[in-house]
This record gives sequence, structure tokens and C-alpha cells, in this order.
Amino acid sequence: MDNTVLVLGARGRLGGAVAKAFAAAGWRVLAQRRAGGTAPAAVAGIEWVQADAADTATLQRAAAGARVVVHAMNPAYTAAAWRAEAPGLMQSAIDLAAALRSHLLFPGNVYNFGADMPPVLTPDTPQRPATAKGRIRVELEQQLAQGARQHGLAATVIRAGDFFGAGRGSWLDQVIVKKLPQGRVTWPGALDAPHAWAYLPDLARVFVDVAEAGGEPGLCEVLHFAGHTVTGQDWLAALTEVAWEQGWLPRDGALRTGRLPWGLMRLASPFVPLVASLQEMRYLWDVPHALDGAALARRIGAKPHTPFLEAVRTAITELDLAPRAARSTGPRAGHSITQGV
Repeated sequence: MDNTVLVLGARGRLGGAVAKAFAAAGWRVLAQRRAGGTAPAAVAGIEWVQADAADTATLQRAAAGARVVVHAMNPAYTAAAWRAEAPGLMQSAIDLAAALRSHLLFPGNVYNFGADMPPVLTPDTPQRPATAKGRIRVELEQQLAQGARQHGLAATVIRAGDFFGAGRGSWLDQVIVKKLPQGRVTWPGALDAPHAWAYLPDLARVFVDVAEAGGEPGLCEVLHFAGHTVTGQDWLAALTEVAWEQGWLPRDGALRTGRLPWGLMRLASPFVPLVASLQEMRYLWDVPHALDGAALARRIGAKPHTPFLEAVRTAITELDLAPRAARSTGPRAGHSITQGV
């Protein structure tokens, strides 16, 4: 075994961030992408492997000797796609990790706990999912635990909140800050409800740290990444600061706050599966929840933690939200953006 990692689903947002974090830490990174399609841009330290997830023979040959496998594959965000595809993707990851005798890492989320979840979630908190996707996530983790026992496989679930940073494809860019340069944000729920968030570069580094700590054969360990537990008001304060710095608001000006049209979305749900999937997870924006990271700290020591305002600054900068005509002039004098780690 050497410091080689195979990242399944490396074209995705989490998979891409994890691949880059392993490469930055000096690992040899093999990044799986599906057969066909356009070739990804070259990234220093990352070797692309073109094969479908079910083609375990090809992946096993390419990743011979790999110490770690990261399962970062995801179906489309609908219950039907998850039900049809997610168990097969998990089984492919288990079979591959078992054949390689590798430590299998899997990203978890808070869907498992349901709308009656307590305000602080530990790895031992009872899982009572209230939605179809929540039940599927519970079943996937049970499938992983069974695979670990059956194959003598070391496996770890790293559970985190909603992603932000390191690209597009989250609530932040698709809903919340789409109109930030116009001085407006859209918030999906109660502004005073604490909500678990994961700054993706920090979470990706946690995957590296857990990989380097190793796992116990035959055991599926569950670790929670605390990330940032913040309210909508906390987000408004940080986004207001960024908008001032970028010149999108006059100094001491206030952002206008809109609400997501959940009523209209409910009407559209029977006809649009994606909207139905978003609708069933609405409770997460109103039910306070935080992830207890004590077990993770015991496992890896000090956790990566970019301060919230710094993480927000960097995430917004990377989204390049400024209208095209304004990009040549940049922020007003004296209001430059500080890059995060």
C-alpha cells in the first residue's frame, strides 16, 4: 500500500474538491470519470481514469495498491434516481474497495435524522428519516456497514451539512446569492434557525486527514464534521460585508431579503421531480440542527476550519457574480476581497 487514493465521481463538486485536497497533501490521486463525454481539464497531481463505476475490473487494475477509495458519486437529485441508482453505486464502491483492500470513505448528510431531529446531532443520534431520500441515505449507510463486516473492510462515513465554496451547484449559488450584485438575497426558510454548513475546502481536507488516520477492518465508523452552524441572519451579515467590499451596496446599506416561493413549488411538485425533491427537504431550513464534531476531533486532532466570513468571501469571489459590464472596473477603491485558505 502507498499513498494512492482513487476518487470515484471526481467530476462532481465534492469529488473534485477531495481530489485536489489529496493532491495538495502529496498523495497520488486517481480520479474516476465516466466512460465517454468530454475530457476534463488537466489538474496538477491528478490522473484521470475513464471507466464507469460498475467496471470494477478496469478500476481495480488502474488503482492497484491504492490505500483509500472515496465514494463521491451521486445520482440526479430526485428520489426516483436515488432509489434506482444509489444502491448500485454503493455496491460498486464496496466491491472495488474490498478487492483493493482499501479504506472506503463516504460522505454522509443530515437527511437520515428527519424533521424531529434534536438540535445537536452526534454519530449516535437515532436516525428517523421523514422523507424518501432520508430513508435511502439510511439504507446506503446500512449497506456500507454490512459490506464492511462481510469483506473485513475499513469504512468511514463523514457526515456534513450543506456545502458552500469550491464551485457551483449548491443552495448558495443557485438560490441564495443569485442576485447579490443587485443587493438582494433569497433565503429558503426561517432566518433565525441554526443550520449546518460545510465549507467544502475544509471538508475535503478532512477526508485527507481521516484517510491518513486509517480505519479498522470490518468496521464502519461514523464521524461528524461540525463545519459552520449559522443562521440566515449570520449569512446576511457576512453577505452584506461582502457586498459592501465589492461595491454592490453603499457602505451601511442593507440587503433586501426575499423568500423562496414554496407555495408555487408545492403546486409544481407533481409535475417536476426535482422540485418535489426540494420541497420534501424544506424542513431543514426551519428545524435547528448542528453536527457535533467531537468524535472527528478525537480521530484526527485539530480540524480544518476557515473562519466563516473568510470562507464566505472566498466562496462569493469564486462564483464571479458581478455583471459582465462591471467586471473590468472591479470593486470600489478600498474594498478589495481577501482570499481565503
